[in-house]
Amino acid sequence: MKDLLVFLADGFEEVEALTIVDVLRRAELKVETVSITDRNEVRGTHDVRVLADKTFDEINIEDYRAMYIPGGQPGASNLMRDKKVLECANLFNDDEKFIAAICAGPQVLDAANLLKNGKFTCYPGVEDRLKAENPQDAAVVVENNIITAMGPALAILLGVKLVEILGSKEKAEEVYEGLLIPKLKEFI
Repeated sequence: MKDLLVFLADGFEEVEALTIVDVLRRAELKVETVSITDRNEVRGTHDVRVLADKTFDEINIEDYRAMYIPGGQPGASNLMRDKKVLECANLFNDDEKFIAAICAGPQVLDAANLLKNGKFTCYPGVEDRLKAENPQDAAVVVENNIITAMGPALAILLGVKLVEILGSKEKAEEVYEGLLIPKLKEFI
């Protein structure tokens, strides 16, 4: 079983997508990037081009324990408009698998009706586009199987939280210290 499926659409926020991949792979978790188009090359919002490990049609979502939606525009909007991504989010939720999103990514979870009022966070201003209301002013929010983070600079903390959830607290602490992240008492 693979640990995390990272969805990529043109216009994804590079820091948010690639930081998660890097942090989880440091923890020796199995992560795959997946393009939602029929091509592996995906262009980030700052014109960084990456080759996704697979295209959506090459994956079996049952092989993954968790999924992740990075933000960025128009990347998050492209993911939100993709029926396969929304279906995947609902299937993961039905199976109580972990679903993570950052920045503008929670709009995908909102479109799939997975956000609960006040039990998520997102980039300031994104909440104006959501049905769910009252996001928390917090770096990372965990509500059952839904994990959200506020924005780009917090991707590294989201990555560490995902290592804790998908791996172990000990491995998360090891990665946290190895990355030289300043000690945040409330976080780890």
